[in-house]
Amino acid sequence: MRRYLVIKRILLPWSRRDNTQNESSPLIPKAGSAKEDAEELGNVTTEFHQSGTNNGQDHDSPVFTRIQPYYSYSLMDYFLKYFLFLCNLVFTVLGLVVLGLGMWGLISKESFAQEKIGSIGTDPMLVLVTLGFMLTMLCLSGCVGALRENCCLLKLFSAAVLVLITAQVLAAIIAYSLQDQIGGYLRSGMLTAMARYQDDLDLRFITDEVQSNLQCCGADNYRDWEVNIYYNCSAPGVLACGVPATCCVDPLENGTVWNSQCGVGAQLLDEFTAQSVIFLGGCLGGISRWIERHEGLIGTVSIIVLGVQILTLFITTRLLERIQWHKYYI
Repeated sequence: MRRYLVIKRILLPWSRRDNTQNESSPLIPKAGSAKEDAEELGNVTTEFHQSGTNNGQDHDSPVFTRIQPYYSYSLMDYFLKYFLFLCNLVFTVLGLVVLGLGMWGLISKESFAQEKIGSIGTDPMLVLVTLGFMLTMLCLSGCVGALRENCCLLKLFSAAVLVLITAQVLAAIIAYSLQDQIGGYLRSGMLTAMARYQDDLDLRFITDEVQSNLQCCGADNYRDWEVNIYYNCSAPGVLACGVPATCCVDPLENGTVWNSQCGVGAQLLDEFTAQSVIFLGGCLGGISRWIERHEGLIGTVSIIVLGVQILTLFITTRLLERIQWHKYYI
């Protein structure tokens, strides 16, 4: 019985090897092998023939499922990738600079102090902080997404750019349809800046720049400076019934020395006498005239900015498509 088991254990591998056809098998054909080979060769020939008649469109056949074409990035793909990366890198740095300027302005004016924290919402530096933060985060997502070929970041960037384009178009439509209300908002904002002229250095700087560049004084006329407690005629100081020096026609004495007292008592003068000392027209009219003179330039710049954003959106979409194709074929 033991001898029989040993023989069975030894003969079992030999019997399996004899039943398998491989390169070490004898060359004597077995029964039915020629017929099976002919059928297999006919099937392969038929598959190639059908694939050739379909001009390569039948990609579901076993031949094409085993052999897939290799896809690699083209020169245009690399150009789109690094062009988008460099553009977003530049605007990321610009956003960080704007954010830094805004934070520096808030810290230097001690806007976070307990007595000033209540009015921080009207601080002009807060606009720079918000704009710089949004620009940095937006462009940083596009920069990293393009460099790392991250589809999630690129989709987030393209969605944000699309929302930004839509918001700008809607803002332009609303601004055009509500011109009268916007003029009222500008007048209210300028009167507020004039009332806080001595208290807020940023509002003082903005007001002085508008008055000196547009050669105007006040919102509607020079008498609007009565809203300021220091320039009001009931004020006890030397500035009573006066206007800032940026309202003066010639604030420089002999072209060299800045005369900060040139507008003292200007509100007491009649218009005929005051026109030789200060500007009589208000800044709201000056802003309207400036917009009318430069409406062509404003329209051109707006179209260019909008076109750049649309081009950026197109490049991002094209790059996303290339990245997905590349990942599919790898």
